[in-house]
Amino acid sequence: MSLTWSALDSPVGELTVVAAAGEVCRVAFAAPDRVLGEFDGAEPSPGTCVAAETARQLGEYFSRGRREFDVPIAWAPLEGLRLHVLRTLHELVPFGETVSYKGLAELSGRPEASRAVGTIMGSNPVPLLVPCHRVLASGGGLGGFGPGLEAKRRLLVLEGVLEPSLLELDLLS
Repeated sequence: MSLTWSALDSPVGELTVVAAAGEVCRVAFAAPDRVLGEFDGAEPSPGTCVAAETARQLGEYFSRGRREFDVPIAWAPLEGLRLHVLRTLHELVPFGETVSYKGLAELSGRPEASRAVGTIMGSNPVPLLVPCHRVLASGGGLGGFGPGLEAKRRLLVLEGVLEPSLLELDLLS
């Protein structure tokens, strides 16, 4: 299996993208040296590979030039409810919209699974591509986010869901 990777700086920190067999299998909120130990034999991505294309599209997203990603995601390693919930989120919650953990459980046809949805969001291997930052607590609070709530808040500001702070207004202009 051919493993490639690419990295980019973003407003929420350094990101590393790993692709296997032409599909994105990981988007990590970390530098390559913190991620690639899990992926023996991963090579830097030439500009035409999926990892490099994903990094390019993520760059466009952060510069407000892209609202959807059109790179192949490695769905095959996922299974059961985890696969179903992540695919539901990917397909039904677009840029600039949010859903609660309970609402995503309902959209997934498993209204009793809101706690499981929270766990699934925490184990999402391809955040941003499958936008777990768009899933909020039922009371409207941010809920959780692996890279931290400030990163989640910045992503929601970027998508127009939340109002920017005065500091972010300076950064966004």
